Amino acid sequence: MDRRRFLFTLTASALARAEETKRLAGIYPIMQTPFSESNALDLEALAKQVKFLDRCGVHGMVWPQLASEWSELSRDERITGAETIVAAAKGLKPKVILGVQAPDVDGAVQYARHADKLGPDGIIALPLPDQKNLDALAAYYRAIARVCARPLFVQAIGNMSVEFILKLAREIPSLRFVKDEAGHTLSRISAYRKIDKSISIFTGGHGRSMLDEMARGSAGTMPAAGFADLYVQVWDLWKAGKRPQAMDAFGRVGLLITQVQAYGLPSLKYLLQQRGVFTNTRCRGKNADVFDEEARRAIMETYAFVRGAK
Repeated sequence: MDRRRFLFTLTASALARAEETKRLAGIYPIMQTPFSESNALDLEALAKQVKFLDRCGVHGMVWPQLASEWSELSRDERITGAETIVAAAKGLKPKVILGVQAPDVDGAVQYARHADKLGPDGIIALPLPDQKNLDALAAYYRAIARVCARPLFVQAIGNMSVEFILKLAREIPSLRFVKDEAGHTLSRISAYRKIDKSISIFTGGHGRSMLDEMARGSAGTMPAAGFADLYVQVWDLWKAGKRPQAMDAFGRVGLLITQVQAYGLPSLKYLLQQRGVFTNTRCRGKNADVFDEEARRAIMETYAFVRGAK
């Protein structure tokens, strides 16, 4: 390849990556995982959640991650769940990001291969359980990227520094996205933006500092699904330049954020149940039995207030 053609190819590739980062931005809820009364994966409710999120106006959806109880799912459940979501989202506006993490490299590679066949809009992977070994962690993400050509989101937690993520991004062309929950999120957003603005930073933590995150240049946030429409309202107001209205709307969202942080995963499923998406609040993870009647009452009182204040 001559120099002119090489430079053209390099420029075209950079422009394509830039367009990809613009395309994947906004409110990307982490989907909750529904289970039947017999504790089986409820594929019908999972597909219903896809349609619900589309009606909420979200920009994308992500499954399975921590709030999806991914570690409680069997391999067959993850495979059929991913297939169900991709099929249900066909023809809808929201993008689909599939989680491919596993306790080991071989497992993650298998999920990444399956995702590549399904053709979602992107993939995301939590780090290995032993994330302190950064060399092994880098090899893990490289192995995932080798078998799946889809845009890659890395979830940063623990000791995954900004410098480590950016070095990894230079090695892996498809790695242009980070869900950053390692350390102080706000200052890390500024650090990413200062060094490499081509990396898109998403946040978690129920988007509790969403307005500050957007002000610093975040590409979006990944909250829970049950009140995703309220996050979309905040996003739309902010992007329209209506900052006071966005602050007012986010103040109401903050009331629900405080409560779901207090009551945990069952409260997220309870909101979906009350909105006609799930049939129950069954969870497989720990502390699933602490969601009592007082918790249900408090959640619904707050939700009714927030909705009534719109």
